[in-house]
Amino acid sequence: MDQLVIQGRHPLRGTIRISGAKNAALPILAATLLTGGTFRLQNIPRLVDIKTFTDLLTDLGVAVKYGADNDSDFLDIDSSGLSDHEAPYDLVRRMRASILVLGPLISRFGKARVSLPGGCAIGARPINLHLKGLELMGVKLRLKEGYIEARAGRLNGAHIYFDTPSVTGTENLMMAAVLANGTTVLGNAAREPEVVALGQMLNQMGAKIRGLGSNTVKIEGVKELRSVDWEIVPDRIEAGTYMMAAGAAGGELIIENVMADHLEAVISKLRSTGLQIEVDNARISVRKKGILHSVDVKTLPYPGFPTDLQAQILVLMALAGGLSVITETIFENRFMHVAELRRLGADIKVEGRSAIIKGVKELNGAPVMATDLRASASLVLAGLAAKGTTTISRVYHLDRGYEHLEQKLAAVGAKIKREKRPD
Repeated sequence: MDQLVIQGRHPLRGTIRISGAKNAALPILAATLLTGGTFRLQNIPRLVDIKTFTDLLTDLGVAVKYGADNDSDFLDIDSSGLSDHEAPYDLVRRMRASILVLGPLISRFGKARVSLPGGCAIGARPINLHLKGLELMGVKLRLKEGYIEARAGRLNGAHIYFDTPSVTGTENLMMAAVLANGTTVLGNAAREPEVVALGQMLNQMGAKIRGLGSNTVKIEGVKELRSVDWEIVPDRIEAGTYMMAAGAAGGELIIENVMADHLEAVISKLRSTGLQIEVDNARISVRKKGILHSVDVKTLPYPGFPTDLQAQILVLMALAGGLSVITETIFENRFMHVAELRRLGADIKVEGRSAIIKGVKELNGAPVMATDLRASASLVLAGLAAKGTTTISRVYHLDRGYEHLEQKLAAVGAKIKREKRPD
């Protein structure tokens, strides 16, 4: 098993290019199931989660081919041979986003058998919102032996209201609705850029979707769709993580291939910490000058501060002057990284859904263990800031969502390397 070894306190200077967004690529991969034909997806990140999802597509009968060499960032998908409607447990258990095949399979086949999903242990994240919406569209559902079994004729449009905005729920039902009879209205829908990107691709395929980016999305069903070429949007969470790396390690970074308008809440909060941030088209420069200031943070659905950057900004607050409170409103079990940060000397107390952080003068390197994807990133940031050596085990979590993280950081001055963990 691999581990990362970081020698801290080396300022970062240079340019980091942001990869395509994992959370945009996964639903777009699912959307290729809606029609036969060949898709070319550009700016695809090389990640474990992408490989898991393409393995699932292959298992369903879809032909998947990566670019000719390891540096190519495109993926060719031919869904003409889609022949199965079952997503098996062995693949779905590895990644929660596999549930996104449910809507397209029902829409195209009129039936689907999909294992209940797995994924990071950061909360229950129930799929009842997906299932309730599908039932309103005329799908007959039952849970049997750990599988969702769904059957329907052509789906019918429906008015569906989400009690809380659900990204995968909005995406799944949007894909189910594009080929349905009549109009589907999704109320209190998720507004994340990744949801918008999926809707834009579906419209390019011939769908009729209005209201993208608002909390009310209207989908007028069409009889058929066509395959298209599409480019994945840059990963706003990766961009935010490297912006915070500059704050943790010091120095100055230029983050390129980024959509700054997707990061308005993050940029605003980081400026409040004292980081100097300048935005120029698809580039963001981040400079640390002086000490960090404490700020309070509450995670919220987009356009609020993203839950996927909560662990990372918590590291900055552990190094800031004063007291800060970070409140997690999205997931109920997303402070597992706190115990590991304490091992590095952070002063953090968790009370319910809030972490109370008293800034310390320095962190000290120690062996730590990653518990989930974004927690892993927070430990990397802490290791960059800490005095001495930090060794992070279970870094396979990182490989699910960050492309070439240690190479990108090493190229801008970090002393970081991957090595095999001794038995």
